[in-house]
Amino acid sequence: MERALPAQAEATLPTARPTGCPFDPPAELAGLREQQPLTRMRYPDGHLGRLATGYATVRAIMADPRFSARYELMHYPLPGGPEGTLPSAPVGDMTGIDAPEHTRYRRLLAGKFTVRRMDALTARLEEITAAQLDAMERRGGPLDLVEAFAQPVPALMICELLGVPYADREVFQRHAATLMDQDRSVEEMHAAMTGLHAYIETLVAAKRAAPTDDLLSDLTATDLTDEELTGLGAFLLGAGLDTTANMLAHGTFALLGNPDQLAALRADPGLADGAVEELMRYLTVAHTTVRSALEDVEVNGLLIRAGETVTLSLQAANRDPERFPGPDALDLSRRAIGQLGFGHGVHQCLGQQLARVEMRVAFPALFARFPSLRLAVPAEQVPLRTHSNIYGVHSLPVTWDAA
Repeated sequence: MERALPAQAEATLPTARPTGCPFDPPAELAGLREQQPLTRMRYPDGHLGRLATGYATVRAIMADPRFSARYELMHYPLPGGPEGTLPSAPVGDMTGIDAPEHTRYRRLLAGKFTVRRMDALTARLEEITAAQLDAMERRGGPLDLVEAFAQPVPALMICELLGVPYADREVFQRHAATLMDQDRSVEEMHAAMTGLHAYIETLVAAKRAAPTDDLLSDLTATDLTDEELTGLGAFLLGAGLDTTANMLAHGTFALLGNPDQLAALRADPGLADGAVEELMRYLTVAHTTVRSALEDVEVNGLLIRAGETVTLSLQAANRDPERFPGPDALDLSRRAIGQLGFGHGVHQCLGQQLARVEMRVAFPALFARFPSLRLAVPAEQVPLRTHSNIYGVHSLPVTWDAA
């Protein structure tokens, strides 16, 4: 028997963030979480599903195989999206598929993203980071940190991982930068995606003919088809580029807005590991994910019926005071282990160790090179990415005192 909910429990997904703080989630989420961490939600297309806001609830649903990640079983939670259920995931998109397809891809890729293998990339990442900082120093401020640092560092690392030849990296980065620019037209986005897929298809053929020491070459020795390899290459680019670039830019913004925490990181670079986890928790740039019930499931004493879409608010879960005391404060000394910024369960971010290494190197290096780094505009003038499921900044104008 389904437990009765108070009349006010049916909600739509809150999206308006508090004025004056670019880092806090919509205030209504805290109220919904306190009232009922699993509430009725009315979707923009009229579907009546659920919204999960509590840490334990969100984590449990993400780990439960009775909830599907398949796009075609879901209803879109944000206004302005497609009506009805979504189209199926394109080939290679691991986010929108279930076992056994997901398991097959995951097993082939998991060994390529181990902690040990990602740590081995640290020296190369330090070189890439230093080169970008050198370019910033030569150029001088003010400049846009997104364009000069936050985007190229993970883009160049993806090039290293996939084995993109040096001669092709400018074209590769140009397509990637277009796809990350929310101000580009639909036509420009489509052209960039088409160009990127065409390039990766060519790259796959080259790796089959003459393998090198990189991820795509390794995967050509598996039973993956060319279509699957191309799709996985595009998926890895999107998964490893947009979120990390936004974390580098938005994380810098957050640290500049919390000078006591920035001072602590500068004083003790050993805080970097914990700082990455805390920034992931505090910012939660990928703020929601969605699941659909494959059968009737009882959660928190409530019945979720087969076919109902459940929106999981990762940002609300990461600000749950029952899991993280004083959650609205950025505290780099906090043990934020278990934060859900990388997801949880079988769909937990495959490249999370790479992202951790990138942030662990990039943040201390940036602030060590530019001790006087600061915003070049008032904080309220920094343009925020509010119309995307990956939250962050469009640009981050910064400057510093010349040596």
